[in-house]
Amino acid sequence: MGLLDNKKIIIMGVANKSSLAFGCMQAIIEQGGQVILTYQNERMKRSLDRFVDDAVLKVECDVSNPENIKTAFATINQTVGKVDGIVHAIAYADKRDLANEVTDSTLDSFALAQNISVYSLIATAKYGREIINENGSIVTLTYMGSERAIPNYNVMGIAKAGLESAVRYLARDLASQAIRVNAISAGAVKTLAVTGVKNHGDLIKMSNERAVDGVGVTIEEVGNTAAFLLSPIASGVVGDTIYVDKGTHLI
Repeated sequence: MGLLDNKKIIIMGVANKSSLAFGCMQAIIEQGGQVILTYQNERMKRSLDRFVDDAVLKVECDVSNPENIKTAFATINQTVGKVDGIVHAIAYADKRDLANEVTDSTLDSFALAQNISVYSLIATAKYGREIINENGSIVTLTYMGSERAIPNYNVMGIAKAGLESAVRYLARDLASQAIRVNAISAGAVKTLAVTGVKNHGDLIKMSNERAVDGVGVTIEEVGNTAAFLLSPIASGVVGDTIYVDKGTHLI
């Protein structure tokens, strides 16, 4: 028996086989869960179709507009009924803001990063709570750039700080429905998102070297933690940020 037998989980943000969200998808399926994927646009759907089975329900959802989240979740509810959890693995910042100094960012680019990286979680919780079963769970992904001044992370680090704060407030508010909200602070992995950071190779090398065993975390390890947080045995973990980075944050 798996931790997520008979559980239906929405995953938002699977980009390719290297993404943290894909690691979450694999772990959820291995633990007996059924996954439903959302994608931003038709281009992303074509990409998903190349490596995700056609039997997996895929629903369009561009989180830059909260109404799209509402519509996507309504479609999912009509198709498969209520779900048991959501993995929110979505963030964005203008590539120009992931270099040089934080003061180089503009108001528009800052607001865009906050909208997609932070408010999308709030909107996900707003509409997700309507279709999540009692004792369900929402998990989002963050990074220690929320607490440390990581080179070139800039406005994304500020957004991740906001995301982690949102987790705490959402956990408080959704407790009335017995829905838990938590975050995973994953170590630096070579994903599509990380490659947008200037000198990302140096960042990953430094992260791996500071792991307690000198070996960086994998998307499978991040996915396994997500599966745990989505499962009933994590019922005591609420409003927390769990580091899954092989101890990189310790040093």
